[in-house]
Amino acid sequence: MKVLKFGGTSVGSPERMKSVSALVTDGTAQIVVLSAMSGTTNSLVEISDYYYKGNNDAAANVILKLEQKYHEVIMELLKTEAARKKAEAIVGNEFAIIRSFATHKKFDLACEKSILARGEIISTNLVQLYHEETGVKSVLLNALEFMRVDADGEPILSEIEERITKVLAQYKDTELFITQGFICMNPADEIDNLKRGGSDYSASLIGAAINAEAVEIWTDIDGIHNNDPRIVSGTKPIAELSFDEAAELAYFGAKILHPATVLPAKVKNIPVLLKNTMEPKAVGTVISNKITNKGIKAVAAKDGLTVIRIKSGRMLLAYGFLRRVFEVFEKYKTSIDMIATSEVAVSLTIDKDDYVAQIAEELKHLGTVEVEKNQTIVCIVGNMINEKQGYAADVLNALRELPVRMISFGGSRHNISIVVESSYKNQALIALHEHLFV
Repeated sequence: MKVLKFGGTSVGSPERMKSVSALVTDGTAQIVVLSAMSGTTNSLVEISDYYYKGNNDAAANVILKLEQKYHEVIMELLKTEAARKKAEAIVGNEFAIIRSFATHKKFDLACEKSILARGEIISTNLVQLYHEETGVKSVLLNALEFMRVDADGEPILSEIEERITKVLAQYKDTELFITQGFICMNPADEIDNLKRGGSDYSASLIGAAINAEAVEIWTDIDGIHNNDPRIVSGTKPIAELSFDEAAELAYFGAKILHPATVLPAKVKNIPVLLKNTMEPKAVGTVISNKITNKGIKAVAAKDGLTVIRIKSGRMLLAYGFLRRVFEVFEKYKTSIDMIATSEVAVSLTIDKDDYVAQIAEELKHLGTVEVEKNQTIVCIVGNMINEKQGYAADVLNALRELPVRMISFGGSRHNISIVVESSYKNQALIALHEHLFV
């Protein structure tokens, strides 16, 4: 059995939903994981923001517009009166739940997560109703029955495996299943989620739980490209990547893939295929444990970074200094992306600046602290690029006209990372592409 995931743009219209249905009804056994229709999650976030502010009237306006959108989708997707009535009832119930939060005395994160789940619940129901109307035999699975995370929001694979096995055992003669990505339940029996983009993660976790033949991630682009096609012209899809290479690219900015996706698949040695819903015959990218060719494969960039630099004479010939630095970040549950040290200074980057002021204040006890926002990590990814002469020189030569703030090399066999001010990002990506791939 395969697991296929389709993102928001892939189910973003009735026409696209029909195309997805055609792709998954090829007679092979599969679990199909769907995101919310494109634009829905953004609207649900906007509704939640208004509820937090107590602006129920503004929330009601957004709800009304979104509900009207789904009414139009139903009329175009479904042709029979019976199917339309079912769809209207389901969608109406979901929007009634969203509206019910206007009467809550205190709107909190649990309320928001419940609202955010409605997009996936609606999209999967609509596709299932389309199948029922067109005679396709499929079963709609409720992801909330088997997707589980712990108190820290981390998926519990063993519990997911146990629960989904029991659910699937009820449908031994069924080969096609539809379920929601992104949503799950936490230990408090509250609706939770795998964060934005988590439908990829859902697919990989389900694939690992059922020991799938493959996990296919279907989007609107034909695989991972060797650079950002929105910024650089002439990029090309990469046919093969290792799990490690793909993980680096996903974490450092390749938007096509959620950073956590490859981890469950890697553990179970399940290949991950990245395919294009708009061009299903395109080769795309295959990610596996296969050792790929040596050399630089791709460049990606991650925006929104903050650089924190601590200078202190106490670092010189001292031990324990870095431990004290890291303890500050641990206290505020803020992860570090990249680090560079000298005898008297340490520079590091973070992508979450919620507590940057508090972190900087505590670090002042260790030395002089500088904070620079609007920074970008540019990551150059490949296989064994730190074990062959010339790769680092090629990268630095390409960037010779740009002010590079930090460099990380040698921590991994698969990447060279540099930090530049975000205003130089596009120039850096273009320069690297012209120097490394053209």
